[in-house]
Amino acid sequence: MIESALAEDEGRAPRPADLRRIGIDPDFWYPVAQSRSVPPNKVIAASFAGRRMAVFRSASGAVAALEDRCAHRQVPLSMGVVEGETLRCCYHAWAYRGNGRISQIPYLTRETERPPRGVTAYPTRESGGLVFVFPGDPAKAATTPLPSFPQLRSGTHKVMRFSRTVHCHYSFMHENLLDMNHQFLHRGVLGKIRPDLLGYESGPGFVEARYRFTSDGGRKDRGAGLLSAEGIGGRESPDVLTIRTGYPYQTLELVPDGETETAFSLWVAYVPVDAAQRTCHVQGMLMIRKPRFAAALTLAWPFMRRFTERVFAEDRMAVEAEQRAWDEQGEDRNNEIFPLILELREVLRTSGVPIDPAASPCGGAAGSGTACGTVVPS
Repeated sequence: MIESALAEDEGRAPRPADLRRIGIDPDFWYPVAQSRSVPPNKVIAASFAGRRMAVFRSASGAVAALEDRCAHRQVPLSMGVVEGETLRCCYHAWAYRGNGRISQIPYLTRETERPPRGVTAYPTRESGGLVFVFPGDPAKAATTPLPSFPQLRSGTHKVMRFSRTVHCHYSFMHENLLDMNHQFLHRGVLGKIRPDLLGYESGPGFVEARYRFTSDGGRKDRGAGLLSAEGIGGRESPDVLTIRTGYPYQTLELVPDGETETAFSLWVAYVPVDAAQRTCHVQGMLMIRKPRFAAALTLAWPFMRRFTERVFAEDRMAVEAEQRAWDEQGEDRNNEIFPLILELREVLRTSGVPIDPAASPCGGAAGSGTACGTVVPS
């Protein structure tokens, strides 16, 4: 039996590496917090792929991200106190500058002893109301582009920010947004709509697809029509969506039929939290074009937010179910047939880095097929 199975596999290309065992490349800028969550003299805990960080804003307004452990007794620095330009550990009051170096140990005299080296500091910058860190090679930070948001600077769009934790590998999130064939999942919110793939392109580090949406039964949720400018501008025509994974981020733009300016655009990043990368933190912005009468958008805002929350909740339910199946089976048994998603998987696979097997709750080689149980809480 084994011999016949081997004979069948002869001449076939080897199975590609299990995408759910591919980690995200750390040599990019990743949002770990919203700027408003780190006011002056405040420190918060953050994480990137198992690396715990203490993110703090000094009295001068500068933001820094340090390894979340005191060099003394390993107590988390995120439990500490910001004093002026330093972060002081809550235990013995060791003080750290934004570069990770120890500036003061209250009971240590410099004449007799030198302080330890301190802790790792991550390059940190802000853009679009988000705090970004560079968890990879710090020498690459200066030459790696930081995401920019010209629509926010122009003042033509209002922004809806969101931050959610989802218990799944980041690749499931990329697949969910790019594959619009799953709209049946949202039938209770959107009614009967038909997504038609107009075409797609792919290349090193990116996949971009264009869809046209037509309605067979009308939208049920008022926020959906308002978001696409139907209720504000009185328009009722097909929507054209452009969705792009430009590694490691993802964007979506809706341009009303016959127009050139977007009705809304989405920017999102999926930041792995744990070392096994079975949980990710979603940081994103929905930028909505302001109508001629600003008051109309203010009135529509609660409906739009309710709509986006309902859609996201349904998507989260689906991708977390996918992750649970992977955890139970110990490998990816998906039978994907959509060429667009096969292209996306190749982009994510070739752009990422292997996850250390020791970090995986399942362990072992990819495709082992051994069940490991559910590894993340629902």
